[in-house]
Amino acid sequence: MTARAERSRAVRLERPPVWRRILWSEHLAGWAFVMPAFILIAIFALIPIGWSLILSLQNNNLLSPGHYIGLANYKALAKDPQFRSAVGHSLVYTVLFVPISVAGALGLAVALNRKIRGIRFYRLAVFVPLVTSTVATGIVFLWLLDPTFGLVNYILHALGLPQQQFLQDPNEALYCIVAMTVWSWLGFDVIIYLAALQGIPEELLEASEIDGASKWTTFRSVVVPLLGPATLFLVVWSTINALQLFDEIYVTTRGGPLGSTTVIVYYLYEQAFQFFNGGYGAAVAYVLFLGILVVTLMQLWIGRRRVYYSS
Repeated sequence: MTARAERSRAVRLERPPVWRRILWSEHLAGWAFVMPAFILIAIFALIPIGWSLILSLQNNNLLSPGHYIGLANYKALAKDPQFRSAVGHSLVYTVLFVPISVAGALGLAVALNRKIRGIRFYRLAVFVPLVTSTVATGIVFLWLLDPTFGLVNYILHALGLPQQQFLQDPNEALYCIVAMTVWSWLGFDVIIYLAALQGIPEELLEASEIDGASKWTTFRSVVVPLLGPATLFLVVWSTINALQLFDEIYVTTRGGPLGSTTVIVYYLYEQAFQFFNGGYGAAVAYVLFLGILVVTLMQLWIGRRRVYYSS
């Protein structure tokens, strides 16, 4: 036997068995740690997603076995005026909610990013609405915006201004929902912006000041570009959440008055769980998923070209 053969045989004898290498592998340890979460995600997310896709191709009332109808549900959506109306309401809400919440959060974050007495209290006050339950928020705004006994109409009357119907007026209800949700979610955006502002190097701000730039010029030319990653994240996150608006509608208006606040997810809920059109509701869900996917990819594509990521 040659020396090379003897060395290879010695290496094979010293190498542990395959089963032992697998048990000692870091990959196995990693999978063992993530397996509980993976199982839960598979049970409560992946399996329902696949089942919903099958359901969207059926005529199914969720009570008895359905039968396959192909793309009939999707074709019906294209001709459904109520679905188009719900899409329009969702788009109007998103176009208003996203820029107001992001721009408002930026202004508040800049105001709270300073060392003044009681700053922790002010930051806490901004964050508290985020941890308040949707039901509690909805009830509070129902009281505030009540046409007869609400505090807002009382203040308008005291100022000599005309009183409003708010959530009971088809022309005002959706805008009231925008105001309520902006107030409720503003705290999250402020926290993200505060973290981003505190991560900006002081040297850049001092250099801008030494160069004679005004505070507004520094904010516009230095601070805002460095906040690009945080802004992109908040725009994408806010858009996804806005297009999935449901809880606030369910608690306050139930899609009314006269369907003026019926958004896509609430329309899905009506079809699937009130009218028991399970297949049709699943088709609505998949159309919404594809719409969100397209919008998100467009935002990320634009952000990749406009957002500055510091090294």
